[in-house]
Amino acid sequence: EKHLVLLRDGRTLIGYLRSIDQFANLVLHQTVERIHVGKKYGDIPRGIFVVRGENVVLLGEIDLEKESDTPLQQVSIEEILEEQRVEQQARQESEKLKVQALKERGLSVPRADTLDEY
Repeated sequence: EKHLVLLRDGRTLIGYLRSIDQFANLVLHQTVERIHVGKKYGDIPRGIFVVRGENVVLLGEIDLEKESDTPLQQVSIEEILEEQRVEQQARQESEKLKVQALKERGLSVPRADTLDEY
């Protein structure tokens, strides 16, 4: 049965669950990394994937009948990576503008990487 795994860093993995232990460490077989941008998605083949349990946010079984009824459009790996890069650049620009506006008002925003305890 196919499973979807959402990781702490936001990545989405889809594959066949082969092993799991008491710490939620996972081994996935025939794994693909699915990237979503807007109404499009692309799958990057990853093969066998070992996931440390502390990085798992969500693990769920995929209903194969409903998977084919998705309103999303599948595109090539190159196209989805380019769209992801453009989206990330736009997000970084908007974040810079927000930080600049807050600085002008005498406020500061803590960066996300300074709050990570790991």
